Amino acid sequence: MDDSADDGDIFEATVFLDHFKDLPDPRQKAKVVYPLDEVLLLALLATLAGAECLTDIARFGEKKLALLRRFRPFKDGTPPHDRIGEIFAALDAEQFQRCFAAWVAKSTGVPEGVVAVDGKTLRRSGGKKKGAGSPIHVVSAFAARQRLVLGQVKVAEKSNEIIAIPKLLDLLAIEGAVVTIDAMGCQRDIARKVLDKGADYVFGLKSNQGSLREDVELFAAEQKARGFADTEVTQDTTVDGGHGRIETRAVTVIHDVAWLQERHAWPGLKSVVMVESTREANAEAGTETRFYVTSLALAAALLGPLLRGHWSIENSLHWVMDMVFRDDECRVRTDHAPANFATVKHMAHNILRTAKTKDSMRMRRKVAAWDDDFLASLIAR
Repeated sequence: MDDSADDGDIFEATVFLDHFKDLPDPRQKAKVVYPLDEVLLLALLATLAGAECLTDIARFGEKKLALLRRFRPFKDGTPPHDRIGEIFAALDAEQFQRCFAAWVAKSTGVPEGVVAVDGKTLRRSGGKKKGAGSPIHVVSAFAARQRLVLGQVKVAEKSNEIIAIPKLLDLLAIEGAVVTIDAMGCQRDIARKVLDKGADYVFGLKSNQGSLREDVELFAAEQKARGFADTEVTQDTTVDGGHGRIETRAVTVIHDVAWLQERHAWPGLKSVVMVESTREANAEAGTETRFYVTSLALAAALLGPLLRGHWSIENSLHWVMDMVFRDDECRVRTDHAPANFATVKHMAHNILRTAKTKDSMRMRRKVAAWDDDFLASLIAR
């Protein structure tokens, strides 16, 4: 008996698909057996329910055809894993990312607070054979307060983050937000881009900005030795403890930067930040001093939380992608497929993150696998 949907059936809503309807399908129209919207729906539902590779997605399709037909006809069933791989390899990754960013912007609005930008290598996305391509590197923007991925851009390797970050920022609506980036992205052009988008920035400062770093470090050391008597500063100290560790962070914001602007003409620079961290654990102590440049003229008590907010991308995104979505074990390798599958996983991450439940992210995926109604409700919002 054919259990496919009749032409007159009314399907359940799938709001997210509206934002991908203009995604170009590279296949010859006459040869398309599995419509692109059905493939995207299959991939997203399978990933929400725990799929970690293309074979998992294909098997989900075989076992959950009745569920899938609540949303689309799936007249010819679902594709095998090799066909899914071919489709994801051929899809334009940049166009897919643009659709993703538009979907996020429509569903979440302009993010408030910190937008952390950072890269992550998809370790097994490189080819196995000698001479094959290296693993791709994905640079993501993450709304720290909402804990949502706003967009991502793939690059061939980590050193290309400088090229990728402006492209990523072009995808985003970030007016009023504070963009935080580590020292790799501390570049004048990126600072200008952030300001042009109506946002502010806080950038880590290291040796890649040699003379600027040297001037800041020397000035901070001299002023600290004099008790900051010759410059305007604000200071704040916080102490965190847990698991046998105590960390003390002393934040000093130097507000007098006119002299620095005369020498370096850094776009929008309003303050320089020095963070001195002392970590005590197992009767041992270590210290570290970090410097930042920012377009914000805020007191230390307000800037300190913004600096800490940047690390949410490590704890609330990269860690979740590795431990819950098993990113580092994924062997999707061909052409655009690794980047496109990463986008699908980011979609699943955002949907699960906003689900109205107190379960952990790991448990949410399990419940999605066990309960068809819960899984369907995730994409009907």
